[in-house]
This record gives sequence, structure tokens and C-alpha cells, in this order.
Amino acid sequence: MGKRQWEATPTSRSRPAPPQGRESRWKPAFSYRTIGALSAPILSRRRMAVGTARGGDYPSISFCVPFLLFTGARITMHRRHFLETTLGTAAAAMTIGRHAQAAASTDDIRVAQIGFRGQGRGHLEKLGKHIVALCDVDEKVLDKQGQQYKEKGQKVELFTDFRKLLQRKDIDAVSIATPNHTHALITVLAAQAGKDVYVEKPASHNIWEGRQMVAAAQRYGRIIQCGTQSRSSPALKQAAEFVQSGGLGAIRYAVGTCYKHRPSIGKSETAFQFPSHIHRDLWIGPAADEPFYRPARNSQGGENPHYDWHWDYNTGNGDLGNQGIHQMDIARWFLGEPNLAPRTLSIGGRLGYDDAGNTANTQITLHAYEKAPLVFEVRGLPRSASSGEMDRYRGSQIGVFVQCEKGYVVIPSYSEATAFDHEGRQVKHWQQGGDHHDNWLEAIAARDPQKLNAEIEVGHRSSALCHTANVSYRLGKKLPTPEIAERIAYDELLSVAFDRMLGHLRAHGVAVDGSEPVLTMGEWLTVDPATESFVGNDAANELRTRQYRQPFEVPDIERELATQAAAAS
Repeated sequence: MGKRQWEATPTSRSRPAPPQGRESRWKPAFSYRTIGALSAPILSRRRMAVGTARGGDYPSISFCVPFLLFTGARITMHRRHFLETTLGTAAAAMTIGRHAQAAASTDDIRVAQIGFRGQGRGHLEKLGKHIVALCDVDEKVLDKQGQQYKEKGQKVELFTDFRKLLQRKDIDAVSIATPNHTHALITVLAAQAGKDVYVEKPASHNIWEGRQMVAAAQRYGRIIQCGTQSRSSPALKQAAEFVQSGGLGAIRYAVGTCYKHRPSIGKSETAFQFPSHIHRDLWIGPAADEPFYRPARNSQGGENPHYDWHWDYNTGNGDLGNQGIHQMDIARWFLGEPNLAPRTLSIGGRLGYDDAGNTANTQITLHAYEKAPLVFEVRGLPRSASSGEMDRYRGSQIGVFVQCEKGYVVIPSYSEATAFDHEGRQVKHWQQGGDHHDNWLEAIAARDPQKLNAEIEVGHRSSALCHTANVSYRLGKKLPTPEIAERIAYDELLSVAFDRMLGHLRAHGVAVDGSEPVLTMGEWLTVDPATESFVGNDAANELRTRQYRQPFEVPDIERELATQAAAAS
């Protein structure tokens, strides 16, 4: 089954002319990213002004480079970057059909939702009238949602295979809320099909995938937003600017916390068998086709394989990539760090129960940024064995704490922050949310990725911090608690976090002080921020990507751009 339809098929609608007047914002100096962002609308205006190539569907691409030279712009870039960006954008323009040209308003944007059993339900509510198609590998979920649209008179098409959905020319954009291991594949193929993308967090399942998503946005001229919605909060924007501008003096460090109860997911003696209404091949997608031993019902009371895929590294990223990515993103944002940390270490384990999961449910990570380090803590167990409540750090169960020279800032939610002085007196308070989906739609209408609050490179970098932490942990080995403490004793911030973790585990009855090692100390990883690869560590670089199951291989867009640039030179 590939496609079904409720009532009539959505028909293509003509596009109004693209928005004009953006020339007034141009400046005499351009970076290669600026050129990449501007060249797509330049091509669009060229088509409107001087006609199209044969067939009327494609713009003349010979205009882009001469135009930039004609403006007298000082092009501050390497020649290779210039070729990659401008030629990549020109290639993107050749793939974009008539229906995908710039819309005058968000009302004209037609969106397909891919995945909506969990987080995707919120996407459907936000996108409302824009939804024209639904895709899910679970036919029960698909039929139920399709029926709801039918009852309210909204015409939608139903798909089980996202690849068939992407063939539709009258769909402008896709919103992705599928398991992590499919995010990159769907995003890149959607970009190749000329569609803009909203992709849930984490952006990718591994570091390499994130880089292909960034490259795809550049090459195909797509508007790709990552679902780290805190970036759309005006309150957090103001708070981050306050911190980075020295409002409380120099930044000392940041601590992110994800203290969220994660019960056992259970374990079956026999390998899981997919129900007949879930398309097994499509669900597995690019992941390894290997047995897993989760029971029929998941930890949320629903049906497996839904949700508990988070706790298997084959398909998920643990709570670092589930809840923790939000706080990791906020922490990196407030620190003002654009890249990955040069060194990373992670310590933890899956403790308190024996189940079918393999991701850490208790974990501390140090991202050793040179200016101000970032410590991140994951706790999936309650405060104690007899309590259902979770621990808190500086008042927050899930949040970010930023220590500065003259005070500190607490960010306890996606839309609120408070600054205090050293005596605990409130200095400033910010509270205001924003609509992340509206921001995406507005950027699509303007054909301007610079309008995005969490464009894909921003989302990729924060997601990659979660990935580097997990790589460190997965390469580690179990050591006695005293030995771990001794090895990290030179780093006060990490040692204090480790002591906090030990206290939490002791309260839960975990025998961290026994002779038997229970905690895994990860490897210290050195990261090259420019290439986002690990220095002198082949095993870590193997986990930077994965072996992709055919025919679900993620295209290597970086390689394509390099080949294209070499041919052009």
C-alpha cells in the first residue's frame, strides 16, 4: 500500500509572484552563506522578469554568478565555497517545479505530515489547514487520523511510504516526526524533491547525517527548520543576548539537566514480531535489521515498536536525544558556542533495572569548551527507590543553569528565564513563548532561510553534542567507582557532577560503592570542530556514521557538492 485518498485529490494551485523589495536589505559584503541564502530568490525574480527556460518551469541559471559580480559585492569567501554554494543553489533551482516557487503568504503553503503517532500530533494541530497529506507506517494510526480529517471536511491523501508522498508535485513542504533513525533520510530526499522541511529533534541519528542535512539545505535551496522550539521564544532570545553581552560578567560554565522518569521497558524472551498493520521494512528503514526483545506493550502503555525505540542505539539516542536535546541546545545557545566542543567525556550506565534497552538512563557529560564548559546530566530514575518524584538542580528538574561572574541565570522551561545576583536577588525575568511552526512557514513564504529561528545547521550542531556524548559513552568500559573518581579528580566541575550522580544512585539503592564495577567511563574524545570528526580515534569515527540498510541509504550530499565544485573548477 502506498497511497490512499479521502475525498478529492488536492489540486495544484497557481503561485502568486514572489515577494519583492528584498534588495533594500543587501549589503556590500557577502559571506558564502549570505550568497547561498540570497541566490534562490534572485533566481526566482530572474524568472519573473526575463522569462524561463524551455518548458516554462525552470529559471535561467546563468544569471546568479554574473549578478553577484554586477552588484560590485566584495565576495569574502574561498573560491571553492563560492562554487559549492552558487552552483548548488542553481542546481536546486533546476529541481524546483512551478508549485514550489515563493508564496506571497503562508496561506498558500501545502504541507504533508510524516509520522504523527506521538510528537507529530502536535504538528498537525499547529499546521492545521496547511495539511494536505498524511504518512505513517502504522495503518491503524493512519486510518484513524485520516478519518478525523474526513469528518471535519479537510481533504487529505494517505500514504504509508514517504517516498511515494515525495513524488507529489503539489506538496510544498513536509513535517517530520518519525523515529530518529529516519530523520536524515526523509529530510535529504525531501530536499532533493524540492520540498521544505520541518524535522523533529534531534535533527539526526548521528553526526554524519546532520552534515548531509545541512548540505542538502544549501545545495537544493531548501528551508529546513529543526524542532528545537526554544529558539522561537523571544524571552530566551533576550536572555541569551543579556548573558552573552556580559550582563552578569563573564560566563563561567553551564549545566543542563534532564531529570525525567524513564521506567523499565521490559524484556521478552523471544524476538519482537511486528504487527501486520505496521510496515516492518519501512519502519526499520536505514537501521540495522536486527532482532530486539521488547514486549508487545511499550513503557507508555501503547504498542511496540512505538516510542521505546528511543532506548535502543540502533534507532534512538537515549534521553540525550529525546528530551535532553532541548536543554543541550539552550545551554550551547547561552554559551554562545557555534561549534562542537574540542573535547568530550561521558560517564554513566543503564541502572536500576534489567530490560531490553541499551542506552544510558543515568549519564553525565562534559563538553570541554575553552571559554566555559558545559556539563549535562541525565537521570531516568526517581529521587529514591520509594519516591516517584524526580531530583532537581537549582530548582529545575529539566532545565539549564548558567553560572556567570556576577550571578547566574536559570532557564526552567522553553520560554522562561530568570537572572539572579550572587545573593539570589532577582535581576531580570523573561517570559514569552513563540510559534516555531509559524516561523518555519513565514521563512518558506519569504524563501529566506535566515528568517528561521532554528535552521538546520543550528539544530545539527546541538544534536551533534548529544551524539559526541553518546559516542564517548559507547566506547567506554566499566570501572570501579574510586578509579573513575581518581581519573577525573583534576576537573572540579566534572568531579562535583560525578558526586551528585553517585548520591542520586545511592539513594536509589544502586551499589556504586561495591567491588563490582557498575558505571561505564567513556573515552575522552578530541573533536575537530571544522570537520566534526574525531582526532586519532577510528572507533569513534565509525560511530560518527553507520552502515545503511539498502535501499534506505542516506545520500552523501557533501561528496556531491565537492565533486560538483571540482568539476566547475
